[in-house]
Amino acid sequence: MTTDQVLIGVGLTLVLAVGSQILASRLRIPALIVLLPVGFAAGALVDDVNPERLLGPAFSPLVSLAVAVILYDAGLGLDLARLKGHTRRVVVRLLWIGVPITWGLAALLAAPVLGMSQRAAIMIGAILVVSGPTVVGPLLSFVRPKDRLQHILVWEGSLIDPVGGILGALVFHAVSASTKHNFGSGAAEFLASMGIGVAGGVVGAALLWALFRVLRLGEVLGTTVQLAAVIGMAALCDVLRDDTGLTAAVIMGLAVANLRGIDVPARRPFFETLVSLILALLFISISATVTPQSLEHVGLPALGLAAVLVLAVRPLVAAVSTLRTDLTPGERGFIGWMAPRGIVAAATASTFSASLVAQGIGGASKILPATFVVIVATVTLYGLTASPVARRLGVVRPSRSRPVLVGGAPWVVDLGLALSSAGLEVLMWAGHEQERERIRQAGMELAPGELLAAVTGKGAELEGITAVFFLTAEDDFNALAAEILRGSVKGVVHHLGTSPESRGVVAPFIGGGVLFGADLTWPALSRKYDDGAAVLTQPADGALPPGCDLLFLVRPDGRLDPVTEASAPQPEPGDMVVLLAPGGVPRETLK
Repeated sequence: MTTDQVLIGVGLTLVLAVGSQILASRLRIPALIVLLPVGFAAGALVDDVNPERLLGPAFSPLVSLAVAVILYDAGLGLDLARLKGHTRRVVVRLLWIGVPITWGLAALLAAPVLGMSQRAAIMIGAILVVSGPTVVGPLLSFVRPKDRLQHILVWEGSLIDPVGGILGALVFHAVSASTKHNFGSGAAEFLASMGIGVAGGVVGAALLWALFRVLRLGEVLGTTVQLAAVIGMAALCDVLRDDTGLTAAVIMGLAVANLRGIDVPARRPFFETLVSLILALLFISISATVTPQSLEHVGLPALGLAAVLVLAVRPLVAAVSTLRTDLTPGERGFIGWMAPRGIVAAATASTFSASLVAQGIGGASKILPATFVVIVATVTLYGLTASPVARRLGVVRPSRSRPVLVGGAPWVVDLGLALSSAGLEVLMWAGHEQERERIRQAGMELAPGELLAAVTGKGAELEGITAVFFLTAEDDFNALAAEILRGSVKGVVHHLGTSPESRGVVAPFIGGGVLFGADLTWPALSRKYDDGAAVLTQPADGALPPGCDLLFLVRPDGRLDPVTEASAPQPEPGDMVVLLAPGGVPRETLK
């Protein structure tokens, strides 16, 4: 290719990737639904976007390293503390029982349905076992299922990708060796690959632990160190054994997210942006390698295979995996209706199909287009039906606001209790152990871990956080933390106003998002509380009692409207008002 062709190919691929994401965000649909057909159309119309022409033999290893970065990011969002009890049992079964069932049935069906040889069918069966966080995560964010369901499906998607990648590599070598290859030896090879991947992940995690403990890296350098470590270790593992880098990447992400002593920045805007861009580029590039001619005799049979995977195989896997657990019938049904195929299936098919075609294996040319059709079909079907199915099964998380109250003073705890009594799911966080114990004793839910990790990124996504309110006695902390989080949280971020006598370094100079107005500062609220004031709720069916300060309105649909320095929402019939009532006001007047 000429220089001009390369420039056109690279530029057009990038523009299409980002443009598809913008369009998907405007349409409120998963980006993959747009990325795949756009990439397919671009590959059919413009030869310059074909990555096999642009990158040549470098395409496959670059795809493998890019997927490793994606899986490392997915591992960072996995909290081992939440993988317990029946949740852990279901996730383990989905992996160790679900993968063989899906592989066997998909291979059994692929041979007659797609008209391919037994070896090609075994290959595509191994490819189609994977799901993936890159597809499941956006779908779950849109559907908002209950917490336990979300955790199960995110864990499954994050762990099944490296398992499926290694399985695909082993099956590829097995079917390539000869028709007389002993598939029974695959178990030993699988364990060897897992061992290399786990060992690489442990070494990489130890390296990151040492770097962050000794060098105290900041946000920018810490992010680049993580990126270099995961790519370097994944490349080394892949050199030793194909696709073991995927396992190493997930292990490293899990370790960094869960080991104490690794001071990794909770906010990773560059890393998150990079992962989002990598995903879009991969889907555009891989789908551009699928030609219209390759779909001519594959489209309808592949749709039939996808239908069987969705309507029979996945429900069977879900039924076996949730047997004798405390999951409700609705939760079991939703697990049976959530298994979209994603980037690892596309990458594995793209990597191995060409080599199998060159070896003359019957039907190998159908592996990539059939995988493409299954990905498009499953993502589109689940993307359009997951939300109504979840509502029908009764597994949707309530649409009510879920605020985080940062602080553990007695009046803050009482405010959390008042909001809970109004029907909201309140999450609290405090830095001092005495305040955390006060929150626990009140029966309120305490956000685990470090604050920024709890309220930003995947932590906030999994918990459904809609607002953050900083209510501590430290004006500088409140103002600075609110300024840092604003734009990183899907919802409002407010902090208490600065008291006139404050000698803060930051707080007096940061405006915006002041909660309750300038007069209700932390010292003023504490004095009122010490004088007998109480945080109470009552229906908004008349004028507010004299001397009461309006703090929040809880709307009938569960939306929480705070009183701020910039705006004071007006109570309407059906609202619940959250008040700070002075000690001298009789309780009868508050009903």
